[in-house]
Amino acid sequence: MKDKKIKTYKYLLWDIDGTVLNFLASERYAIRTLFKKYNLGECSDEMLKTYSQINSKYWQKLETGELTKPEILVGRFSEFFEIIGADVTVVEDFNRDYQVTLGDHIEFVDNALEILLSQKGKYIIAAVTNGTKVAQEKKLRLSGLDEIFDYIFISENVGAEKPNEEFFDYVFEKMKIKDRKEVLIIGDSLTSDIKGGAIAGIDACWFNPLHEKNTLNVPVTYEIDRLEKITDIV
Repeated sequence: MKDKKIKTYKYLLWDIDGTVLNFLASERYAIRTLFKKYNLGECSDEMLKTYSQINSKYWQKLETGELTKPEILVGRFSEFFEIIGADVTVVEDFNRDYQVTLGDHIEFVDNALEILLSQKGKYIIAAVTNGTKVAQEKKLRLSGLDEIFDYIFISENVGAEKPNEEFFDYVFEKMKIKDRKEVLIIGDSLTSDIKGGAIAGIDACWFNPLHEKNTLNVPVTYEIDRLEKITDIV
């Protein structure tokens, strides 16, 4: 890891789910709400754990280009419903409702809002997310983040996903970034945020609150387990 504050950054790219917003809290809320709507019974903690593992697996396949976004969105629920014995014929409707419901529950990661507010005006800050357009636009609006970020880049609008170079090229073009040494990406995902930073040739800060191992050997410029530690870097 690099020493504290050895660089001066001008542009900060923030991941949303799992970094700024507590995605797991929104996920739990949305799935339990829709289990009631679709009369699927009670969604236990064990079921939610199973779904989260399936969901992570499918998103990683999106990031590696193995599956398309439509394939992962429906595929994750198909696999989940098969495992728990639910009616798989409703997965497309369930997923469509899930995108909307996911944005109904807003919970910030500790200190995220305060940090972003302190950075506004001091840096040029942008949201960079692979989440769906429907879910992310609602989350950003209801959380007020759409008024805080200078730029918002949702992969569906960009036409490419993190960690692909095309995603970051689009971001740099729209933000008129000339010197990539002035850019830092902050995110919780090694496979999309941190790997994306490496591919794009920018520094990356891995938000790793659970102290997970970097088994992928992705280059990490900085690693923090609490968001407030970002102030030691920028």
